[in-house]
Amino acid sequence: MHLRTRLKHLALTGAALAVVTASLPGAAAADSGGRDRHPSDRGLSAVIRYTEYGIPHIVAKDYANLGFGTGWAQAADQVCTLADGFLTVNGERSRYFGPDAAPDGSLSSATSNLSSDLYFRGVKDAGTVEELLATPAPAGPSRDLKELMRGWAAGYNAWLRKNRITDPACADADWVRPVTALDVARRGFAVSVLGGQGRAVDGITAARPPASPPAALDAAPDPEDAAGAARKLFAPENATMGSNAVAFSGATTANGRGLLLGNPHYPWQGGRRFWQSQQTIPGELNVSGASLLGTTVVNIGFNDKVAWSHTVATGVPLNLHQLALVPGDPTAYLVDGKPERMTPRAVTVAVEDGAPVTRTQWWTRYGPVVGGLGAQLPLPWTATTAYALNDPNAANLRGSDTALGFGRARSTQDIADTLARTQGLPWVNTVAADSAGHSLFAQSQVLPRITDELAARCSTPLGRATYPASGVAVLDGSRSDCALGSDPDAVQPGVFGPARMPVLRDTPYVENSNDSAWLANADRPLTGYERIFGTVATPRSLRTRGGIEDVAAMADRGGLTVADLQRQQFANRAPAGDLAAADAAKACTSVLPEDPEVCRVLGNWDRTVNTDSRGALLFDRFWRRFTGTVKPADQWLVPFSAADPVRTPHTLDTGTPGFAQALKDAAAELRAAGIALDAPLGAHQFVVRNGERIPVSGGTESLGIWNKTEPVWNAASGGYVEVAHGTSHVQAVGWDGSRCPVARTLLSYSQSSNPASPHYSDQTRLFSGGRWVTSRFCEKDILRSPALKVVTVRG
Repeated sequence: MHLRTRLKHLALTGAALAVVTASLPGAAAADSGGRDRHPSDRGLSAVIRYTEYGIPHIVAKDYANLGFGTGWAQAADQVCTLADGFLTVNGERSRYFGPDAAPDGSLSSATSNLSSDLYFRGVKDAGTVEELLATPAPAGPSRDLKELMRGWAAGYNAWLRKNRITDPACADADWVRPVTALDVARRGFAVSVLGGQGRAVDGITAARPPASPPAALDAAPDPEDAAGAARKLFAPENATMGSNAVAFSGATTANGRGLLLGNPHYPWQGGRRFWQSQQTIPGELNVSGASLLGTTVVNIGFNDKVAWSHTVATGVPLNLHQLALVPGDPTAYLVDGKPERMTPRAVTVAVEDGAPVTRTQWWTRYGPVVGGLGAQLPLPWTATTAYALNDPNAANLRGSDTALGFGRARSTQDIADTLARTQGLPWVNTVAADSAGHSLFAQSQVLPRITDELAARCSTPLGRATYPASGVAVLDGSRSDCALGSDPDAVQPGVFGPARMPVLRDTPYVENSNDSAWLANADRPLTGYERIFGTVATPRSLRTRGGIEDVAAMADRGGLTVADLQRQQFANRAPAGDLAAADAAKACTSVLPEDPEVCRVLGNWDRTVNTDSRGALLFDRFWRRFTGTVKPADQWLVPFSAADPVRTPHTLDTGTPGFAQALKDAAAELRAAGIALDAPLGAHQFVVRNGERIPVSGGTESLGIWNKTEPVWNAASGGYVEVAHGTSHVQAVGWDGSRCPVARTLLSYSQSSNPASPHYSDQTRLFSGGRWVTSRFCEKDILRSPALKVVTVRG
C-alpha cells in the first residue's frame, strides 16, 4: 500500500490498527468544559503514532495540520512547561507568581519576574513580533512557517480543551490558557534574542536617566575591569548551554557514507528542554529529531539523506553604541553634532496582590539603552554618557525556517544553501553529514556587522579593551560613519552575509565543542574571519582538546560505523585526568604524607567518569578547587603553543600555590559528607525521579568530558543530586544504502516533565546505563513497534 494511501486509511478509518482517540500518554480524557473553542482549529487533524519511549510520529496533509499534531503532542508531554513559557512572553509572571520571584531562565537572563515582564510586555506593546510576521520572506518568516505556528496553537488549545492536566506543576492552575499563533511567534522571538536583548533584560528594564542635578560625579566603567567581565560573560565554559558535534566524511567510514554524532548540552529542566518527534507530510517533508519546547519544527535531526546538529557558537550576537548625551538633557544624544531624542516606552505590568507597576524604557536609533550586561558588567547612564544595545536578532524570526529547510534537505549542499537563503540562526554553529559521504561545518550566525576595521576605527576607549578580549564591540554612537553597514548578500541590514561566514567542507572530520571555528579540523585550521566570530590561535578548552584527540584518532583509524559514534558518546574519558591525575598522585605523597589514602585513590583512578568509576569524585572536587583558585597560566609547566594547540598546555604544576590546599580541601569535604574517597561516582552523582535514584555518568566542563554533565552539589543529600544542564538529545546517524537511516537516539531527561507520565524517566534510565533508542524512521519500522499506539487528533 502506498504511504499516502496507508496514512489516509489510518486517519479516516483506523481499520488497519487499533486507533486510540480517547487520550494521549499521561493525560486522562475529560472535557474541561471551561475553555472556549478556538476557531482556528476547525477542520485540522493529524495522525500521531507513538512508539517506544513515547516518541510521536506525526503525519498530516499540510503544514497547518502538521503544526496541529505537533502542538497537541507537545502539550500532552509538556503542558505545564509550555504554559509557563507563554506567561513569560506575554509579560504576566508577576501577576501570578509575584514580582520578586525568579523565572526559570529559559527565555531570558531576567533575575526577577518583574524584570522579565517589563521586557516582554514592552516587546508586546511595541508590536515587534507582529511587524516581523508582516515582513515578506526571506527577511520575514515563510508562509509554511506561519501555517505551522497557526496549527501548533490550535493543536495545543485542542489538547487543553479535551484533556485533564495531571501534572501537579499546573493542574487546576488558572494561568494555563489557550494561546494564539502570535504567542508561538513571540516564544520564537525570545529564543532568537537569547544572546542579545535576552542577555540584557535587567539592564534594559532598569536603565534610568541620572538625577538632575546628578547626585554624584560621572563614573565611567574601567576598561580593564570591563574587558575581564565581558570575557567571563561570553566565555563558553560559563554558559548554561553548550554542545559537541562531529561529522565524518565518507573517507573515514566503513561504507563511504557520512556519519554524524550530535551531543547538545542543554538544561534538564524548564523551557529549553528538547522534545523528540518525527514530522511527516507525505511527498513534502519527512524528518525526525528534537525540537526546543514551543517550537514548531525539528531543530536538530535527520532524514533519509542528511543529518545535522548544532553547537553554541562563539560569535557575539550583540554590540554596544556609546552615546554622547546632549548637555543638560540625558535623554537626548548627539549624532554628527545634531541632537536626537530618545524614545520613551512606558510599560505597565500587573502584579500579584499589588498595584500595577509602570516603568519607562528608553530607545534609540541603535536599540534600547542598557544599564549593564548583567551585574558583572555595569554600564552607568551618566549626565554625559549612555550605552545602547544593538541586537540584530531582534529583527530575525527566521530560525525555524532554517530548521524547516534542513528537514527538507537532501545533502550537505542543501544545508549550506538553506543557511545562505534563510540566514536565521542566532547563536549556533551547524555540523552536518549526508548519505553521499559529505561533511560540513558552518558558523552561519546572525551577527552585527562588526569588522575588525570598523572596530579599530570606531571603538571607544571601552571598546578598545572589550573587543579584543571578548568580541563585544563598543562603538562611537556619535558618528554616523560608525554605522554597521550591510553586506550585499545579507537578508537584513547591519549583519554579515553568507560569504563572510567560516565554513569547512568535506574534510575527514569536522568537530566543534563550543570553541571558535579555528580548529573545526585541526589539520585544516580556519582563519581570516572577524574577531566577533571568535578567536584564532588561542588556548582551546579541555573539552575541545579531548574531542579533537578522540575524533581525529577515529578518522585516522577509519572503517567507522554508527556503533563507533555510540562508543564515543559514552567513553566518558576525562582529558583533565589524563593530563593531571598521575602528576597529582605523585606529588600527593610529598604534600599530604599524613594522608596516603588520597594519594592511593588518585593513583588508582581509571581516568573515566563512568558511574562505577572510583576516584572520579575525589578528582572532580579537587579539580574544581584547583582551577577555580589558580590562574590558568599558573596551572601548567608547559604553556600553550599555537603551533601545538591540541596538546598544550600540559604537565601539571604541582608546586604552584593552591595545589596542596585544593587536595586537602577536596578530601576533607568528602569525608565531612560521609562519602568514601573511592566511592563509585554513580553512588553520589544521580538524579531522583519518583523516588528512584538514577546514577548519572559524565562530568563538568573543566574536566573536558564529551558526555558533559553539570550536576548540582548538595553534600547533605549525598553529593551531586540533580543535573542542571548537560547531555540532552543525542543522535548517532549514518546510512547503509537503504531508504532508512541508521539512527540511534537518546533524550537524557526523557520526553515528559510530568511525574505522572510513563515517559517521565524511562530514557533517563537508558542514559544511566549508556543504552540507546533505535530510531523508527521508516513506515515498516514504525508499524512493527511493539509499543505502537495510534491516535487521530482533530479540532
